[in-house]
Amino acid sequence: MKYQIGEICEIVSGSTPKTSIAEYWDGNVKWITPAELDDDSYVIQDTVRKITELGVKKTGLTILPKGTVLFSSRAPIGKVAIAGCDMYCNQGFKNLICSDVISNKYLYWYLKSKTTYLNSLGRGATFKELSKKILAEVELEVPHIKRQNEIVQKLERLCSIKKKRLEQLQKLDELIQARFVEMFGDPVVNDKGWKIDTVEKLCKEIYGGGTPSKSHPEYYEDGNIPWVSSKDMKTDVLNDSQIKINQLGVDNSTARMVPVNSVIMVIRSGILKHTLPVAINVVPITVNQDLKVFIPNERLLTRFLAVQFKMHEKDILSGVRAVTADNIEFNSLKQRKLIVPPIELQQEFADFAHQVNKSKVEIQQALEKTQLLFDSLMQQYFG
Repeated sequence: MKYQIGEICEIVSGSTPKTSIAEYWDGNVKWITPAELDDDSYVIQDTVRKITELGVKKTGLTILPKGTVLFSSRAPIGKVAIAGCDMYCNQGFKNLICSDVISNKYLYWYLKSKTTYLNSLGRGATFKELSKKILAEVELEVPHIKRQNEIVQKLERLCSIKKKRLEQLQKLDELIQARFVEMFGDPVVNDKGWKIDTVEKLCKEIYGGGTPSKSHPEYYEDGNIPWVSSKDMKTDVLNDSQIKINQLGVDNSTARMVPVNSVIMVIRSGILKHTLPVAINVVPITVNQDLKVFIPNERLLTRFLAVQFKMHEKDILSGVRAVTADNIEFNSLKQRKLIVPPIELQQEFADFAHQVNKSKVEIQQALEKTQLLFDSLMQQYFG
């Protein structure tokens, strides 16, 4: 049966106590902002900032009871989670207190599936905001509560499997890095006193990519050349991409063919807030302008360079600056000092990493199959 959200949920927003009044802040009352939600948010048990009971009273805040679906309605629209306890929020939300007709977890997954659509409903010149009236009029199919719970259980089960697969990949990454430290120490401080040199001097070539003009669809028609963007850098072995181009696209853009066994790094992307994506391509590819290609010379093995970049991750990301996008200062990166142990030791490490990566590839493939099933079910359940 179809309902409008406003018919089956109470929509509640929030506000921010005056920051100039110290008595309103640093209490023990939980108060959340959209910045605390991310793609992995589900049930929120705590908040970064706390306010006082006086702040609640003077600001006239409405409590969000445990189980409320938290939905960010601006900057950005579409972040969603569930309150795991009573809390309050700022003005960036249009939260949903569910009636008996709809499960809060079912509504959570529905909203997760409709991020693009809900963003299209936003209004505003400076930044888009989804109004209470528009959100209340959004229609959705609401099956019987028993069916809702069955759907939620299936999606949660797949999410649990995905989480375990990701944890396995993380453990294998940690194993590779632990072996690196065991053999070579900390490469940032070079506590074992290896020879060092700059990234620039340890590479035969370093270059960026490009984007064939989107106004020329003939550059993409029947494309068979992977064109890698930051969205494809979810694994450390590259053999495909979401978008492909053809030779005409290569010839008429700054995109260059990248030879097999090169090191690829994202240097401009919002993802740099959390991680430094580094990968090795096992097929010829092209990349866009947000990525850089590093082709090491005879002094460094490709796998050794890739892992060493990851060992420098925290240090590299500490220098990330945001202008129009989060980006790594490229000249500084080229001058970064790397350790250069004997090639025989690098090979020993590379052989170890290669064996571990065989397991990673199997787990990654299983993860991708789980993701495909999850996406298929989301489409099936929510359209």
